[in-house]
Amino acid sequence: MRDVAIPFIIFTAIWGSTWIVIRTQLGTVPPQWSVTYRFVVAAIAMAAIAAWKGESLRLGRGGLAAALFLGFTQFCVNFNAVYLAERHITSGVVATVFALLLIPASLMGWALLHHRPSKRFAWGSLVAVTGIVLLFLHELREHPADSRQIAAGIGLTLVGMLGAAIANVVQARPEIRRFPLFALLAWSMAAGALIDGLIALSMTGLPVFDPRPAYWLGVLYLALFASVLTFSLYYPVVRKIGPAKAAYSSVLVPIIAMGFSTALENYRWTGLTIGGALLALGGMAAAMRKDRSGVPAPDAA
Repeated sequence: MRDVAIPFIIFTAIWGSTWIVIRTQLGTVPPQWSVTYRFVVAAIAMAAIAAWKGESLRLGRGGLAAALFLGFTQFCVNFNAVYLAERHITSGVVATVFALLLIPASLMGWALLHHRPSKRFAWGSLVAVTGIVLLFLHELREHPADSRQIAAGIGLTLVGMLGAAIANVVQARPEIRRFPLFALLAWSMAAGALIDGLIALSMTGLPVFDPRPAYWLGVLYLALFASVLTFSLYYPVVRKIGPAKAAYSSVLVPIIAMGFSTALENYRWTGLTIGGALLALGGMAAAMRKDRSGVPAPDAA
């Protein structure tokens, strides 16, 4: 179980910190270019890791097609939508809406991977979603916005969430798992960066650069730690326990983000946020429990 628990803790903790870092990326540079820079760096780093691991970058036509699909859904649609959403609503609202990833991940995992959710997982997830809703209501109360801004931000977040869910499930299919992971990720990130760049060029014009060191330190952190390291750990976990259970990392992310905000921004917890966090954690604990047989098989997620 360590080969699941330790990676789960690492990538969830890192993703919990990214919402604060992403805010430093907003301003001078259009979000589309920030996403492009992030995955240019990530693709180069992942290719270097693949070479170090002895994985060939020659994936063939099938592998490149899979990488193109994952690059579009995970590293283009998902991240562009999230960055753009934070221009309309706060990072806290985006994080709590994105926490609903477990719903499409569960449904798609059932449909495409035959990972039928157990009753315990379904009820635990319902409790967790209730907690997420409470966190969402708190964020809306604390950061009121124009209804059109809220609708735009939530809509973009849902698009990003759908892109992530599709990518998570597809990469766990047997015909995709046969390709070496690091090489597949390198090409996926490269494809994502290329598509991101084309979108940025068409929507915002020529590349824009921010001279602040803080901006580029943020790009490096998001590329190397929040992309290269996390996805190297996340995809194997998805393949071991299924996309539904792995998606519970998104449930923890807003809670961790609030923890970072407490330490760095004097965030104040309320009865609503405490109740939401407890429900989310309790629901997750119930849903993630092993079956009575002691085998946490993805097919019984």
